[in-house]
Amino acid sequence: MYYGNIKTYDIADGPGVRVSLFVSGCRHHCKGCFNAETWNFDYGQPYTQETEDALIKSLAPDYIQGLSVLGGEPFEPENQPEVARLIKRVKETYPNKDIWCYSGYLYDVDMQPGGKVHTDVTDEILSYIDVLVDGEFVEELKDITLLFRGSRNQRLICLKEGKDVGRYDELVKR
Repeated sequence: MYYGNIKTYDIADGPGVRVSLFVSGCRHHCKGCFNAETWNFDYGQPYTQETEDALIKSLAPDYIQGLSVLGGEPFEPENQPEVARLIKRVKETYPNKDIWCYSGYLYDVDMQPGGKVHTDVTDEILSYIDVLVDGEFVEELKDITLLFRGSRNQRLICLKEGKDVGRYDELVKR
């Protein structure tokens, strides 16, 4: 797996101050994508053990609320083994930090058994994610008033409760 960027102080991709990993590789090619360079699976730097160790270390401060994994596309089958390993380690090391993941694939269609991107580690990945933002970015539905999403079709799904929470203010009450 390759990655395009790591932000160790991110306030745009989930609540609070976060560490964000932007993986490389995406087959969606959404019109108006803010990160189109990460469509290429070989864009950026190779993801190594040193990269993972640095990510884990960057999550240590108390002011870091959690990890966000974006792309590119974390749920491309080629990316899933490394994503699974990382987020499992994050949950084991920092059980009180949350994990958000962004995907253009749909939770209830593509990520389920028999779905387009379901692999032998998909269920494990989903078990560690607190909030999934799913759905492709649709430029015609772009809405800058949405928190943590780019277009109105995208959903904030609290996987611990298994439903679309719809609005961020509803999510933070839980």
